[in-house]
Amino acid sequence: MKTRLAVLLAALSAALAACTSSRPGSTPRSDTLGQPAVPATSSAPTSPGARTLGMYKEEIAQRISDANASQVYPGQPQAFLRSVIVVKFELDAAGKLLRSEILRSNHDKATESTALASLRASAPFPRPPAHLLRHGKLDISETWLFNGDGRFQIRSIAQPQMSE
Repeated sequence: MKTRLAVLLAALSAALAACTSSRPGSTPRSDTLGQPAVPATSSAPTSPGARTLGMYKEEIAQRISDANASQVYPGQPQAFLRSVIVVKFELDAAGKLLRSEILRSNHDKATESTALASLRASAPFPRPPAHLLRHGKLDISETWLFNGDGRFQIRSIAQPQMSE
């Protein structure tokens, strides 16, 4: 039984590490947050429904969308997007945003800034479930899909993209 658990934990750790690694040759743009520490009691409650990383990402995506409603477009993403921005960010056990960086981009500075600003405006996040933490922190990657008008959707909760 202990061997099964060890194998399962190793596989889960490897899967999480693969989801958050940078592509070789990419130059991440960092946005380290130098804000004072927020006491754990002031963050949102522990995520009640997130049993998996995917479920927790959906909660975060919904929070970003809700906090930035005027910048989120309804319906399906258009066939040819203006920009696709992948952001890697780190949360602590209380849901505080510790840092963020652009992993992938088409170098549209306006959409990069919007993605990072919308993430910061949504913090703090619900406390991640303890089983998702690694050394008291959680690294997550999420994708912002930008239509031609500069509004976005978060991929974890976006509808399927329109066909041509």
